[in-house]
Formats: sequence, structure tokens, C-alpha cells
Amino acid sequence: MTDKPGRRDHPVKRRSLFKVLGPGLVTGAADDDPSGIGTYSQVGAQFGYGMAWTMFFGFPLLASIQAICAQIGAVTGKGIAQNLRQHYPRALLQAVVMLLLIANVINLGADLGAMAAALVLLIPGPVLLYTFMFGLVSVGLEIFVSYNRYVNVLKWTTLSLFAYVGVVFVAGVPLGEAVRNTLVPSFTFDKPHTMALVAIFGTTISPYLFFWQAGQEVEEQHRRHVKPLCVSPRSVGRELARIRVDTLVGMGFSHLVALFIIVATAATLHAHGITDITSAAQAAEALRPIAGDLAFGLFALGIIGTGLLAVPVLAGSAAYAVSETFGWTEGLDRKPREAKAFYGVIAVATLAGFALNLLAIDPMKALYWAAVVNGLLAPPLMIITMLIARNRQVMGGLVISKGLAFGGWLSTLVMVVIAVLFLTV
Repeated sequence: MTDKPGRRDHPVKRRSLFKVLGPGLVTGAADDDPSGIGTYSQVGAQFGYGMAWTMFFGFPLLASIQAICAQIGAVTGKGIAQNLRQHYPRALLQAVVMLLLIANVINLGADLGAMAAALVLLIPGPVLLYTFMFGLVSVGLEIFVSYNRYVNVLKWTTLSLFAYVGVVFVAGVPLGEAVRNTLVPSFTFDKPHTMALVAIFGTTISPYLFFWQAGQEVEEQHRRHVKPLCVSPRSVGRELARIRVDTLVGMGFSHLVALFIIVATAATLHAHGITDITSAAQAAEALRPIAGDLAFGLFALGIIGTGLLAVPVLAGSAAYAVSETFGWTEGLDRKPREAKAFYGVIAVATLAGFALNLLAIDPMKALYWAAVVNGLLAPPLMIITMLIARNRQVMGGLVISKGLAFGGWLSTLVMVVIAVLFLTV
């Protein structure tokens, strides 16, 4: 029987991989934003290959929680914030959304500034003007480009991350040492290593990714004119298979690129005694005399490309959260006149991020405080997400499987430990 849940033939196998990939791929690639690149560059420069293992062992943690968020969106046809509003105290929702907004605006400011600084390395000019232009382009694309076209733009933008694969091939990496440190964990319980661990996981498992991927699953249903899985059980097997492939590929791609960044900076900057990097742009500039103009150019272009991907995701996740909180019409598939408040949040959040660059705030301090907010927000939000995903009143008969629940709770436990380390170190 083809109409039983989970027993249909999986069109995932018949459709091209690029067609199957969507929310998971874009979410994973957006995780490697310019601020994340700065973090991974610092880790590689400071510790060499010693912390590369965090990418290998962190992959299943991120993949689990993102697959759960995607399944919540696909099953309920609602985003994380809307499910929170309907099933949990409003005060909790307001606190979560406020913290998310603060963290996202800080990240937006840091990413826009990093993109402008990278462009200045390639084409000298006024940093603030470049910052404003990048913000304007990102907002314009989200508001005025149709959702179908915009999703394809975001998908193709993920290819910019291959720049960091190219850096590794021109950097002269000792593969044996790099592979050994990736597969065999080593850790020193001192403040520098602990803070690096906090920075890596705080950058990798970020709340804005939860809201974005769940919201994008809802967008996909609107685009394809299909109903939520809770009212259309015949498509469960096909959709969960798609979500699984999409999420595994997206998060795997994200972690692989992050690993390449750590390895590239370890082989170049760390190997030449450069152990203190304060921004992604500085990492690119430091590569030039060591690895040559090609590595420098690839690194700088990668910062700009990932920023063009991450800025819309940061602003968009804020818009989903705020709109779902107040019950506003939302969605990138909507015309501007149909979702004025939703697009207004995107514009205001991006403008606020640009404004931070006018205050001459130390970018590393800004990222530090964004990490503080993300680190404190992630554990309680992950606990709530897990409760939603296992709640039959919310998910009906499509609660997440025991295996996925184990991965989600393990991810949550790790982030709780990370938050405690953050507060105590």
C-alpha cells in the first residue's frame, strides 16, 4: 500500500539531490557565517589542529536538534515561536524572543562589518559604505525577490563555502596530523581550551538556526501547496526522508567547512607563530604572506559569500520569531504588502545591525556578548523544543522517534554543560 505513513516510495531517491536540499542546506551553510569563520580561525591559529575533533563530534549533535526543529515545522505547519505561543506561558515566549533579537542584531552587526572589512581587502574603499550596501542588498533580496527564486539564490550562495576547501589545498596541510586530531579527541582543562570549547559550540548550535529551519519547512509547504503532516499523513514517509537527507547534508557540509577553516589556519597561521586572530578579515589578511594571494583571495571571498547567506537568515529568523509571537502574517512567499510587519522586522533588525558599526564597538566584544546570549538561550530553548517534539497534543501521532529524541536530549545536555562552563570559567 502506498498510502500508509512511512511506506510510500521515497521520491528523495528519484529527485535530484539539489532539488531535495533546501532548509537544511541553507541553515547549515548559514552556520558558517563571518563571525563563525572568525571563531574557527582563532581556534586554528591558537591551538593548531588540537581542537579539530570538535567538528567531527559536534556534527551529530547539531544534526539531531535541527532535524527535530524541521520535523516540528513540517508536522505542525507552524514555527517554533508559534508553537510556544499556543502551548506555553506567554512570558516565556517573550523572554526567548527578546534574547533571540538581541543576539541576532549583534551577530548581524558583526557579520555586516566583517563582510565590509573583507571587501576592503580586495577593493579598497569606505568600510561603512560597504557595510550599508551589504545590508541593503540583503534586505532587498528578501523583500523583493520571489521565494522560489530567493531559495535558489541562497542554495547557490552556499557554494562560496568551497573557497575554504580551496584554501586547504593551497596551504600545504600535513594530512596525517590533521586527520589524527580530527578523529582522536584531546582536551586540556584550562581556561583557554575551555573558552575555545564554549566559543565553538556557542557558534555552532545557535538558537536562530532553530527558528529559521522550522520556519523554512512551513515556507516549503506553502510553496509546494501541501498540508502539514499532521493532517496529511500519507506523505509522512516521503517528507521525513527528505528532511533527513536535507539536514544531514546541510549540517555535514557546515561542519566540514568549519573543519577546513580550522585546518587551514592551523597549517598556516599557527605553524608560523600567529596565534591571535580578532576577526575573519584579519585571518584572511594574515594568510597572504604565508600561503599566497590565492589563499588570501579565497578566504576573503568566502567571508563575503557566507555573509550574503547568513545575514538574511539572521534577519529572517528574527522576523519569524516576532511575527509568530504577535500573530502577524509571515513568510518570504508573501508579497511585501501582505506581510508588512514581517518584512519590517527584517529591515529594522538589519538596520540595527548596521547601526552597531557606527558605535565603533569592538567586534570581538560584540561577538562575545552574542555568544553569551546564545549560550544562555540555547539550553532552555532546546529543552522546550524537545518537549514540543515529544508532545502528542502538539505533534499528534508524529512525535519524534526514540533515536532522534536521544540525539536531541544529548545535544541539550552538552549545551547545558557548555552554558555552565561559560558562566563558571
